[in-house]
Amino acid sequence: MKEVILDTETTGLSISEDHRIVEIACIETENLLPTKKVFYKLINPERSISEDAFKIHGYSSEVLKKEKKFKEIADELLEFISGKKLIIHNAPFDISFLNHELKKINKKTINIDENIIDSLELARSKFPGTSNSLDNLCKRFNIDISKRSKHNALIDCELLREVYINLTGGKEPTLTFQDPNIQVEKSEKFNKRLAKYVIKPTTAEIENHKIFLKKEFKKNYF
Repeated sequence: MKEVILDTETTGLSISEDHRIVEIACIETENLLPTKKVFYKLINPERSISEDAFKIHGYSSEVLKKEKKFKEIADELLEFISGKKLIIHNAPFDISFLNHELKKINKKTINIDENIIDSLELARSKFPGTSNSLDNLCKRFNIDISKRSKHNALIDCELLREVYINLTGGKEPTLTFQDPNIQVEKSEKFNKRLAKYVIKPTTAEIENHKIFLKKEFKKNYF
């Protein structure tokens, strides 16, 4: 199953006050490796943006009023995330806003108990008693956040992918082409096969190397 790293920005913090989504980003991955498929939209929330929310993401009502409304991008979004595992930091928040929008247009809501991983919940289980905001987790794992001057859904998705990799495995996944049906040699033979062999250069090779170094030095410094 492929994954989707998902994040939203909103007009405020509470759907009970009818706050809406202003930005949504989804990055598709397979085994946490990006597939290069991305869903990204700015959205006209059809209402004012709270002062606190504006300070966080910097999107004003004036800027967003020319963007499409959620009902105009809903089908494309649902198709993009269909059948994929969703990875979200503080999933109840984002899912509640997505479902609030879906209810407004009479669309089927998202079940938070199906194929959704909350990276915040995972972080809290690993690092109890500490702040597990995305910023703090990036700092913990030495992930560069210099481009995050404001909250931005797409940037946050990129950062969350790196954070989630560290939370679950500690390193970037890599592709492997090893045939799983081939058995590894017995340890003694295997260790011998991996032993380093020192190959001494010939006199001619040493002289050629000296000539090469002289040429590179002159080229770069004169």
